[in-house]
Amino acid sequence: MTYIQMDQCRICPRKCGAARNKGGTGVCGVTAELKVARVALHMWEEPCISGARGSGTVFFSGCALGCVYCQNEAPAAGQAGVTVTAARLAELFLELQDKGAANINLVTPSHYVPQILDAAVQSRARGLKLPFVYNCGGYEDPESLRMLEDVVDVYLTDFKYMDGEAALRYSKAPDYPVRAKGALEEMVRQQPEPVFDSEGMMQKGVIVRHLLLPGHVENGRQVVKYVYESYGNRVYLSLMNQYTPFPRLAGRFPELCRRVTKREYHALVDYALELGVENGFIQEGETAQESFIPSFNGEGVKK
Repeated sequence: MTYIQMDQCRICPRKCGAARNKGGTGVCGVTAELKVARVALHMWEEPCISGARGSGTVFFSGCALGCVYCQNEAPAAGQAGVTVTAARLAELFLELQDKGAANINLVTPSHYVPQILDAAVQSRARGLKLPFVYNCGGYEDPESLRMLEDVVDVYLTDFKYMDGEAALRYSKAPDYPVRAKGALEEMVRQQPEPVFDSEGMMQKGVIVRHLLLPGHVENGRQVVKYVYESYGNRVYLSLMNQYTPFPRLAGRFPELCRRVTKREYHALVDYALELGVENGFIQEGETAQESFIPSFNGEGVKK
């Protein structure tokens, strides 16, 4: 099946124009063929996403953002994954439901919006009851997000940068702040108020994640300030200290070759509290470890 949006692809803000339906590779690193790197219950999301049962994660291959510090480098570059049809993706959603998943967590889904929409409709028709979580990098096109209205229940989005220079250096996306603002506005329009079930699991709403980078506390403060002053406590903030340095960064990005210090992280958390943020999540303990990064070997994808 082909998707008209991928004839000259304009699904994400890159607007690269790749002929993905004809086998062309977009900036995202993939064609129109669906590639899935991992399908499994995941226990390490925010408590209202993972809960006790685990979040039903579907890790897609490819990514249009390409952050230099990405901890999921192989699938993000389109180098890992199993090709599936939209019908098989619908089956994977149902299999996760059978395993007891709390939700269907679509990880790095932006470049596959039409296929995901197709699979979501098929799975709902076959009895899927779980909420859909759209777990993305924040670099989204509002028009593509509008395709997902009444399909996505929870937006779990990054807001990486308010600093355009950092966005250019680390993600080649100097327009990231503007794009993330527009995307978040559309997400909140679709899901304006958080809704939880009796177990405290989010059924509707928006969670904004910010991964603090070493030496970039001020960028973090500006992200928190913008999100809170724009949306107040209708949006949950998740402040993350799990940045993991990789040896591959040593040559070009030496400033990223260390973990975030406790002092840096506490400075960001304290700032959020001073602003009045009430709804949010913080991380404690040693989260910056490669052992927390799952294997992207096609687990759970093949029948």
